[in-house]
Amino acid sequence: MPRSKRARIVHESKTTKKSHKEQTRRLFANIRECVEQYDHLFVFSVDNMRNTYLKDVRTEFADSRLFFGKTKVMAVALGHNPESEAATNLHRLSPYLTGAVGLLFTSREPQSVIDYFNSFRPADFARAGMVSPRDFTIPNGLVYSRAGEIPTSDDEPISHTIEPELRKLGVPTRLVKGKVMLELTEGNEGYPVCKEGETLDSRQTTLLKMFGVVTAEFHVDVKAYWTRSTGEIKILDQSQAGMEVDGQ
Repeated sequence: MPRSKRARIVHESKTTKKSHKEQTRRLFANIRECVEQYDHLFVFSVDNMRNTYLKDVRTEFADSRLFFGKTKVMAVALGHNPESEAATNLHRLSPYLTGAVGLLFTSREPQSVIDYFNSFRPADFARAGMVSPRDFTIPNGLVYSRAGEIPTSDDEPISHTIEPELRKLGVPTRLVKGKVMLELTEGNEGYPVCKEGETLDSRQTTLLKMFGVVTAEFHVDVKAYWTRSTGEIKILDQSQAGMEVDGQ
């Protein structure tokens, strides 16, 4: 007897993936709800985005609400004009919702929020596509683990096991009695990995990380904030002050 097509195994653990429209509606609703719940709304941008550090921010503001991404939905939720805005003057924040920006709803005092972000600037390794803020050169001779970034008396020679990887990355090294040596033509002080102002590629960022050279910094810039009790907008990013909606 043929097997019935209706006899199908349904796993109870299987969940239905949320549709894009559902996620959009939920984000819109959550933002509208927060407008009524918290005293202040901050628009912030993130430089050198790292999920790890953004999680630290979320942990710090556990008593608040943070939204990041989907700028068009966030702009619609706040309102594009006085007729559609969620509360008085909120539409004036919409021009700032471009790029890597987010919203922070909180009832903390504005200055305490600003002070936190001004002080929270963890250093990190650069990623491909970033502009190098400095020169970095691997000195000639015995290659050390920090390549001249610290005095050799405080450093130690790089492991011989790393030498093949250095050669793959274009660094002209060789093993001499188990030691990694860099020997270039006479007149060269070493192997230049990058120069200030140069856009870094993946090979350069890999070398910078191998030698522990930190050239990037995660930081959050507060562009503007809104206060629910007064409807006042405070602009902190003066470079974008002219972007405000006309007629205000």
